Amino acid sequence: MALSREEREQFLAEPHVAALAVDAVEEGRAPLTVPIWYVYEPGGDLWIMTGRDSRKGRAIAAAGRFSMMVDRVTPTVRYVSVEGPVVSTRAATREELVEISARYLPAEKVDAYVDFAWKEHGEQVVVHLRPEHWLSADLGEG
Repeated sequence: MALSREEREQFLAEPHVAALAVDAVEEGRAPLTVPIWYVYEPGGDLWIMTGRDSRKGRAIAAAGRFSMMVDRVTPTVRYVSVEGPVVSTRAATREELVEISARYLPAEKVDAYVDFAWKEHGEQVVVHLRPEHWLSADLGEG
């Protein structure tokens, strides 16, 4: 059964690791699909952080849009997929790296990870996506 708007937005707001898909812009290649952390609040845009010059970063910049899918298997199979345009891309801040890391890592590991990532991952950008098209279902409801 399809989720209501409120249900799908709440589910997307939970800290799932998403599968991001974007046109690979390389002849003979399927869309690039990779796991990624993200931040989303119901009713707003979602954002990700990635390397400006990473394959993913270059593909998103070229395509101008991407899609993400999050899912779970218990207590019921549920998923939400969202697709839309990139509405902004800008240099990431250390504070944003802390925010996204704290969403996914245990509190005692955040500082060490942020120190490492800020130093070793190169120039990072924050990319905002405006949710435009949604697909969702909970296969255990109904």
